[in-house]
Amino acid sequence: MNRTYVGFGFGAIQSGLLLYEAFQSGNFSRLVVAEVVPEVVDAVRAAKGYMLNIAKADGIEQRIIDGVEIYNPTVPEDAAKLVEALAEAQEIGTALPSVDFFTRGTPSVADLLRQAFSQKLDEAELPNAVVYTAENNNHAATALAEAVGLELEGRVQFLNTVVGKMSGVVSDEKQIEEDGLARTTPTASRAFLVEEFNRILVDRIDLLGFQRGIEVFEEKDDLLPFEEAKLYGHNAVHALIGYLAHGEQCRYMSDVTAFPRILEAARAAFINESGAALVKKYAGLDPLFSEEGFRVYAEDLLERMMNPWLRDQVERIIRDPERKLGWNDRLIGTMRLVLSQGIRPEYFAEGARMAINYLSAQNDADQMQELAESWEAEPTCFKDELAAVCEMVSKSLSK
Repeated sequence: MNRTYVGFGFGAIQSGLLLYEAFQSGNFSRLVVAEVVPEVVDAVRAAKGYMLNIAKADGIEQRIIDGVEIYNPTVPEDAAKLVEALAEAQEIGTALPSVDFFTRGTPSVADLLRQAFSQKLDEAELPNAVVYTAENNNHAATALAEAVGLELEGRVQFLNTVVGKMSGVVSDEKQIEEDGLARTTPTASRAFLVEEFNRILVDRIDLLGFQRGIEVFEEKDDLLPFEEAKLYGHNAVHALIGYLAHGEQCRYMSDVTAFPRILEAARAAFINESGAALVKKYAGLDPLFSEEGFRVYAEDLLERMMNPWLRDQVERIIRDPERKLGWNDRLIGTMRLVLSQGIRPEYFAEGARMAINYLSAQNDADQMQELAESWEAEPTCFKDELAAVCEMVSKSLSK
């Protein structure tokens, strides 16, 4: 049990997944996390841990995660302690808002890792390590490795992840009180609320003799198909439901259960459009990419999305519509995938229509032409593909 875990960023994914699963495993003698917000650091340090709310099928379970060390890298003494912990760590996890945060701040995450990993290279007795990158970017591991800039083969491996866990930070005082949520710490103004699901996929580890302390993660030789299943399946359908739910003035995703038409559209989009396309593209790779495997995956996710205890707000799901309408993102990107496999993405076209309507209302102008121009400017955009996407979205817009 003489293992150390170090996490960067103290948000819902770190607290409710990476750090939490390290704690749950019982395989770590040290749990360390880096956070730059002084008030959060002080509160967690005073409490010697934090509280987590887990939304299960029949209610909310609260857990205490204790024995946590927390340090602020902008404080020199804390930064030195982080480098020490990182040098002795076997498992490290980043859960930052985006890969851009790898090089932000002084010292940055990359700076701290570089110092610690230089020690690993110089001192053979320090353990090999893996770094889980959970920034919802399928190039996060490469980006962090490049930012660190050391030749670490055989000593440190950077891993991409596919995190299909729904989670969030609740700061609404009314919701905290009504749902009886445990605050992160006794003095905190927010609460972590995550779903129970913990089947997380990671790259295959090739460090000689390395054994993970976080045992629940599942290694895959090639993560790309599973990343596409998450983006064009899970994320795309989540967004589709969100925009359709917004059209019916739903506040929470669980309110959708009162609208059978939305559920039918979501199921058809998931199984018959993106699911059918992914099964066709990756047939035989994994049990997931079969008609039955993807149907089970879709039904499970739809049930989880409707969990009333998760209190997933529709407004959260539909924010940033311009990004969700990106050429490679969850609505247009999914339409492109489906079309590439000879299938008509009628339901995702409707989702794109609702997202464009929402974006147009925000900007008080029709956004279709502007979006089409942005798609055309993409280096992966081909004329025939663009024409097919625009035709389907435009027809849906005219309904």
